[in-house]
Amino acid sequence: MKKRKHWVGWVLVVLIAAGFLACQTPAGRSPGDVIDDATITTKVKAKLFDDSLLRGIAISVETFEGEVTLTGAVDTPEQKRQAVEITRSVTGVKGVNDLLQLK
Repeated sequence: MKKRKHWVGWVLVVLIAAGFLACQTPAGRSPGDVIDDATITTKVKAKLFDDSLLRGIAISVETFEGEVTLTGAVDTPEQKRQAVEITRSVTGVKGVNDLLQLK
């Protein structure tokens, strides 16, 4: 009976450890980190959409660990500058990778 309790105890330890490991993405990020990046992406997209200079322009926004990458094509250098400036103004943005192209 004592051996059985010991065995059950080890199984529980292994299951708990597996549960903690399952709370991370393959890149070693927690669900909270992923949600933070999604929140940053959403805020950047909303601000870009609300800007009158950028409205109607397709700009792709991706965020990884607070680093935002902008891709797409804009009509003027002013639109490119405005998109980067708006992105930098969002709380949580650690850096901006400007891959926007001029048409």
